[in-house]
Amino acid sequence: MTSRRKLSIPGWRKFALTLLLCLSASSVVAAIDPFVVRDMRVEGLQRISEGTVFNYLPINIGDTVDHIRISEAIRSLYTQGLFDDIEMRRDGDALIIAVKERPSIESFEIEGNKDIKTEDLMESLRGVGLAKGRTFDRSILDNVAMFMREQYYDRGKYGVSIDTSVEDRPNNTVRIKIDVKEGDRAKIRQVNIVGNTSFDEDAIRDGFTLDTANWLSWIRQDDRYEKQGLEGDLEKLRSFYMDRGFANFNIESTQVAISPNKKDIFVTITIDEGSRYTISEVKLVGEMVVPEAYLRAMVLAQPGSTFNLGLLTQSSEFMAVRLGEQGYANAEIEPVPELDHENKTAEITFYIDPKSRVYVRRINFNGIDQVDDEVLRRELRQLEGAYLSNVLIDRSKFRLQRLPYVEPTVQANTVPVPGSPDLVDVDFQMEYRMPGQFSGGLGFSESQKLILNGSIVHTNFLGTGNRVALNISTSQFSKSYSISHTDPYRTMDGVRRTLGVNYRNITQFTSSSSDFSTTTAGASVDYGYPLSEFQTLSFGLSFQRAELLSSTGSTAQSQEWVANNGNPFIEDVGGGIVFFGTKFDTYELIMGWTYDSRNRALFATRGTRHQIFLSSAVPPSEVEFYTFRYNLTKYIPLWRRFVLRYNLETGIGEALGDTTALPPYKQFFGGGPQSVRGFRESFLGPRDSFGNPYGGNVLVASQLELIIPLPEKWASQARAAIFYDVGNVFNTGEVSFTDKLGSPLEYKPDFDELRASVGIGVQWLAPMGLFRFSYALPLNDVIGNDRYYGDETERFQFSIGQAF
Repeated sequence: MTSRRKLSIPGWRKFALTLLLCLSASSVVAAIDPFVVRDMRVEGLQRISEGTVFNYLPINIGDTVDHIRISEAIRSLYTQGLFDDIEMRRDGDALIIAVKERPSIESFEIEGNKDIKTEDLMESLRGVGLAKGRTFDRSILDNVAMFMREQYYDRGKYGVSIDTSVEDRPNNTVRIKIDVKEGDRAKIRQVNIVGNTSFDEDAIRDGFTLDTANWLSWIRQDDRYEKQGLEGDLEKLRSFYMDRGFANFNIESTQVAISPNKKDIFVTITIDEGSRYTISEVKLVGEMVVPEAYLRAMVLAQPGSTFNLGLLTQSSEFMAVRLGEQGYANAEIEPVPELDHENKTAEITFYIDPKSRVYVRRINFNGIDQVDDEVLRRELRQLEGAYLSNVLIDRSKFRLQRLPYVEPTVQANTVPVPGSPDLVDVDFQMEYRMPGQFSGGLGFSESQKLILNGSIVHTNFLGTGNRVALNISTSQFSKSYSISHTDPYRTMDGVRRTLGVNYRNITQFTSSSSDFSTTTAGASVDYGYPLSEFQTLSFGLSFQRAELLSSTGSTAQSQEWVANNGNPFIEDVGGGIVFFGTKFDTYELIMGWTYDSRNRALFATRGTRHQIFLSSAVPPSEVEFYTFRYNLTKYIPLWRRFVLRYNLETGIGEALGDTTALPPYKQFFGGGPQSVRGFRESFLGPRDSFGNPYGGNVLVASQLELIIPLPEKWASQARAAIFYDVGNVFNTGEVSFTDKLGSPLEYKPDFDELRASVGIGVQWLAPMGLFRFSYALPLNDVIGNDRYYGDETERFQFSIGQAF
């Protein structure tokens, strides 16, 4: 725990000052006889007004004064710290107050400090009167210098030098400067533990913050001495023994010696291990507002087990949480061991004092005003007027920080209501986050001519918490429009509704991809029903009207699908150009189940998300098929904010009825920044007769990532990870493929055909979206030859996607 010292004048200085004031006052007023004050005048003022002096002066016109009253008046004025000298004398019936003002501070400067921020120092110094424009007191400046030395000593900088200078300036002002030479932090050269017989010293010191120099010290800086670090290590030492049965362990002394050059520290800790104790009995005593059986089930230390203070403390915390669920937020549970030194046993008694049940008077949201109050309140599980439950508070905090427009740093504080010990207010400290992405672009290419695109995604539309997404992309050969609206609370029960409309017309005759045109238009509606705090069941219906067009210059796969599915047609436009097309409508029923326990929607650090989606084209659809997808994402906290992330994405789709294969726009694609990194986007799996990606009806892709902790100020906006990706796209035989020579080629699922890569990736949340950068090394890419298509790799990849 960091110690804080209050800047104040030491007691002996206060005593000396008081004594000096008394002697001064006595000598000044000894010759004044009692008289009635008819007038008062102040002499020697420069900056301070007469009114200020009269305000602090305990004498008014008409008062009878003598040497005692005048002594008291002088002491009263001195205590204000405004004057260096005060003299009172009589001039007839007038009382003359002659003063010498203390100088004011014209400027205040601190140089050379690095370990302690100037802003923090200035704030502390303002609290004791050392600031520009304030009255200067030399004793306070001396005390500040002493305080700063102690702060640097606590940081292990014993060679610090702090020099103060006071420069007189015109108009009774001074210029103050504090020059700090911090010096080097003393390093720990030796740590000795004396008295340990049961454990090796290396095992004892394994978890210490402070250590002697080692090859990682230049990173961890654990060889630099700090008083707070030593205090923490002593507590770890005590816990080490008491968690292993040594209930009467004691630290007898701690000696810290510093070398003459103040650069080396030698620490000696003398201990008395005591004896190992066994728990003989566990008792619960106190008011049982919760059935004792429930509380006893939370006791981790049982009779016959070795004494373990850590388990006793955890047991107390678990019981406090259980009582907190019922509104006893101030419950106190204290485990008290009674040691039998002869038999080396410990009888544990948990003293339970539930205190009074606490109720919530009001819930406040601080730091955020861009969201309607009801939008935030619908996420709460703790309600006003109900008793305070720590579980419901934590769950409310959890739900609030999962909102895409709220930073994941929500803090919940309970504030007692003055005069009402059984009432509290709950304050949620929140910070508003960018609610979406806004992007647009204007470009030109020989193949596409003028290109215009733009997208807007807003997750807090007009403060309602609704999500609105609009995407527009148009060029000479492609047009794509889509708009969707999501109301996460269509009903009070939390039923979600999403409405969407889309149109897409893509002509690929001028690109390097295969000659195939797709035109689709559709609308969809989807409802999500919450089953529990973590589970949602969704149902939806999507209508799609599609027209697919190929020609004699198209691939064999596209010509085959168009000729055998939907309502085929042939259009001869003359000049030997013939188009083969098909038109069809589909009504797609979509069902899904989601389990999501992640602590936040973006950049999560713990929790799991399962997603299952099943969709099927139902009558009166003119093309019939189904698709099934399962996604898994799991975050496992490891050590010191390192997190293991595992992501799995699988999918399968097949044609039904008379339909020969999945529609081309329903195929799965693999490879790229969001799939198997290091391989060119969408180029894994089946290739059409022109060597371009066709997609497959089976997808397997997974990513294993070790998330590297970043500084706290970046953790909510960026993420870095080392990854291992594996996956591929397959075809079960619905579509026929050939190699470069025209021989039949299969892409059936095969474990040996999975592609893998390793690398490092970075994600950054920007106003335009989520930027993804990765550098990957493919591990088993296939080199093409005259007959077979090879894998196309890209070591560095970059993409921009939606974060919400």
